[in-house]
Amino acid sequence: MSSTDPSDLAREIEETRERLAGTIDNLMYRASPKTIASRQVAEVKAFFVDANTGEPRTDNILKVVGGVVGVATLIVVLRKVTS
Repeated sequence: MSSTDPSDLAREIEETRERLAGTIDNLMYRASPKTIASRQVAEVKAFFVDANTGEPRTDNILKVVGGVVGVATLIVVLRKVTS
């Protein structure tokens, strides 16, 4: 535990301040919009590009394209049915 010596107390307070400052800096970095955006871009790239070879992952690309085409078709059909 801590002693009652003022110099020890001052040292402990300074160490605690430095730890807190480091933690706050880390949280500010992780919560910055630029960092969040770059993490999301990396996540999307990882979904569409194989990290080992750098080749496109056609299976995932085709799934997304199929979903977009399916939703577009559904919208067109619903518009024709309701009009």
